[in-house]
Amino acid sequence: MPVIGLGTAADSPGKDTTREAVVEAIKLGYRHFDTASVYGSEESLGEGIGEALKLGLIKSRDELFINSKLWCSHNHPQHVIPALKATLQ
Repeated sequence: MPVIGLGTAADSPGKDTTREAVVEAIKLGYRHFDTASVYGSEESLGEGIGEALKLGLIKSRDELFINSKLWCSHNHPQHVIPALKATLQ
């Protein structure tokens, strides 16, 4: 796993900006991305990865390391699996 990664916290610049940043990061050689459901950037990250795949910048998702975090409001056992499934979408 690469030591340096792109953080996607605070999707405040906008979803398009995050998506574009992910594509540019992949062009520059980034292969590690950090996200969390609370950041609101998981969808934009996925879109950027999808675009990078279409552009041929990467051959498969297997080339990437993506880490996410379970937010404290989802720590109760009944919330863990649904939260993780939502992240994996």
